[in-house]
Amino acid sequence: MFYWRATHTPSRGVGAVELAFTGRSAGRGSGPYAGLNLGGHVGDDPADVEANREVLARQVGVTRERLLFLDQVHGCDVVEVRGPWQGDVPAADAFVTRAGDLALAVLVADCVPVLLHDGDGGVVGAVHAGRPGMVAGIVPRSVRAMRDLGAKDIAATVGPSVCGRCYEVPQDMAMKAARTSPSAAARSWTGTTAIDVAAGVVEQLAAEGVPVQWVPGCTRETADLYSYRRDGRTGRFAGVVARRAVTA
Repeated sequence: MFYWRATHTPSRGVGAVELAFTGRSAGRGSGPYAGLNLGGHVGDDPADVEANREVLARQVGVTRERLLFLDQVHGCDVVEVRGPWQGDVPAADAFVTRAGDLALAVLVADCVPVLLHDGDGGVVGAVHAGRPGMVAGIVPRSVRAMRDLGAKDIAATVGPSVCGRCYEVPQDMAMKAARTSPSAAARSWTGTTAIDVAAGVVEQLAAEGVPVQWVPGCTRETADLYSYRRDGRTGRFAGVVARRAVTA
């Protein structure tokens, strides 16, 4: 069920950090949502989505209510989380926390999932960075929100997303992205203007002094990942970061 997974073991007395990107295998979805669809807003059977989320929660070692998702809106708002949601789920595209035994998940099907952690400082975050969010600066805003919580040594894991060769866009849209992050300028397989959102995100992280681990994979070219560009009607996979509580 995981496309990629790793554990960061801190050098001080805080809990280990779990980092993961899910794949399509081992899920209950069918048809265009076949596999581990975690998106509840794309037309899949809600019972299947919830069953998939239950499985993911168990796999990352938290109870279901402590596996948190956002109401993603392609904006640049970052929220701090202290425990399971009470009331409505926030409309935002990134969240950060110092709380233990919480798993933060962002949903993607071509956009860039970014997992942030300062393991020794006990602060983690997850970011959904699509083209609008990258242009609006959601990634540096998330880094600064973590620093406001006391993070000193942040590292980033950037997950698979649609590559620049597969993300053809109109010229004016490409130019706007390139003005924000020059590394986002790209050309498609046929030579037309395109955007490499992940490259733009990595450039922004570097500007903030954040080291990056970049997990390879283009969603449009990889069958084990959902891709809106490839399929249109489809599911969502997740980037997940969880910090374990310290046990005695």
